[in-house]
Amino acid sequence: MIEIYTDGACSGNPGSGGWAAIVIGNGPKRALHGKESVTTTNNRMELLAVIKGLEDVPEGSNVTIFSDSKYVVDTMTRNWKRKANNDLWSRLDAEVAKRNVLWEWVRGHQGNKFNEEADTLAFSEAQGKSLTHLNKSGKAQMVDVGDKIETQRLAIARGSVLMNRETLVLIKSNSIEKGDVLSVAKVAGVMSAKKTVDLIPLCHAIKLDQVSLEMELNEQKNAVDIIATAKTTAKTGVEMEALTAVSVAALTIYDMCKAVDRKMRIDGVRLIKKTGGKSGDFLNED
Repeated sequence: MIEIYTDGACSGNPGSGGWAAIVIGNGPKRALHGKESVTTTNNRMELLAVIKGLEDVPEGSNVTIFSDSKYVVDTMTRNWKRKANNDLWSRLDAEVAKRNVLWEWVRGHQGNKFNEEADTLAFSEAQGKSLTHLNKSGKAQMVDVGDKIETQRLAIARGSVLMNRETLVLIKSNSIEKGDVLSVAKVAGVMSAKKTVDLIPLCHAIKLDQVSLEMELNEQKNAVDIIATAKTTAKTGVEMEALTAVSVAALTIYDMCKAVDRKMRIDGVRLIKKTGGKSGDFLNED
């Protein structure tokens, strides 16, 4: 038995809409989702979610549809009168006729993990916040940036390595046996930023204009604070390069100091600023 969990969402009702279907069985779990660029309604998105889910499974399959839409479930099981959306009802009837379909109504937001997953995806599509690195079948993809224009972009990331006070003193006095911790970590951060495309599978190769790292010995919290800045003129952002620089610099500090302090902790790696690109500027003041 194949299970399909569906949901539809609409921002405004009518407004922009999104749909999602989680398909369990007949291979690996699939998360299907999409949106309507024209003004639509919640009921239309609920219908479209079921249609798309059924289209994904072979004809002749035994299928159970799980939906929190009484509009869909009761119309199919109790013969509610169809007053609108006849184009989608016709498509749904055609798909149902090719399969053995059972219908189950589930109450929304009651902890059913697949229903919640469908709800999240549909809502994100309706809000225009879908995950760009997933295609409509829920599989990983590299985003096509071919139509974008090159703009100047900047990203700043930061993070910390928390440690014992004695370890911080050793770093400050350049007494770590492996050498100058901060200088090596800075070089590692720059090198890793240039290798981000080789480390993060779906990143684009971009030409970096600049990568710089700052290190601060924070004696109040016994930590080395790291700030990385990356700049480019490209079709896509440079956030991952900045975050990679911070992460690898932090790992380098850990590696060079682990012989004297195995309780060190890398903490708070995050993007704090970005500029440029279609999505506009971002500032994280936390």
